[in-house]
Amino acid sequence: MTALALDVAAPRARFRDLLACEWTKLWSLRSIRWALLTTVLAVLALSANAARSDCANWPNYPADLRSHFVPLWSMDDAFPNNSSFILALATGSIGAIAIVGEYSSGMIRTTFAAVPARRAVLAAKVVVLTALMLVAGLVMAFGSFWLSQAILSSQHIGISISQPNALRCVLAAAVFPVVCALVGLGLGALIRHSATTMVMITVVLLLLPILLNSNTHQWVVDLHNATPVAAWQRLIFVLGPDMLGNPGLHPTLTGSVLVFLLWPLIAVLLPILIVRHRDH
Repeated sequence: MTALALDVAAPRARFRDLLACEWTKLWSLRSIRWALLTTVLAVLALSANAARSDCANWPNYPADLRSHFVPLWSMDDAFPNNSSFILALATGSIGAIAIVGEYSSGMIRTTFAAVPARRAVLAAKVVVLTALMLVAGLVMAFGSFWLSQAILSSQHIGISISQPNALRCVLAAAVFPVVCALVGLGLGALIRHSATTMVMITVVLLLLPILLNSNTHQWVVDLHNATPVAAWQRLIFVLGPDMLGNPGLHPTLTGSVLVFLLWPLIAVLLPILIVRHRDH
């Protein structure tokens, strides 16, 4: 009888297998689906309400305001400030839930036991979360823009996507949820405690830009301009930099793009670098 040598070693998980696993874990969370749906509807409703209010009040607006409404206030109706705060808090929380829940339930230890390549696991989680939030961001950004401009067009004060700088504003609004979600994921991976992570997300993404919104010292202005919310406000400003007034008090376009790149990059790299030394 011939002995057959059987290779019983389990094959190593490929990165696409990790992507499929992370997608299943993320999308199977009912809280993620409801939070995402609620956020999309809230952002669209805020944009529609801003446009509707301006249409209703348009006959009473002074001539000076009317002369500056298009395109500045038309774009502002698409992306009002209050929607940015809701987006920051909601998407940051979704990013945190994507990983804090695994630490709370202990599933992260099972995952790391099955896949020793911890950095690959976190990288897959980042890719899946980025893809999901980018799709949601595109839906919210283009939906908010077209919905608000359709309402404003009843008073002939809507703008099209071909308006100079309009596409840049919409794309910046689409990327903003990705930035906040990855910051939330990074904070969650570092803190690993639900309540503390939510408090830190609120402080970093919401309170910090409000507390630093002062021009008493240049270093305070610089810190404020380095926050994601300040960068978002600059990137959705549809007019040129010559219309900003004192340019030293506002972030530049290049600086705002760097803020959008560096915040999620640092938030993701830190847990990836230290994950090998934790949870043994």
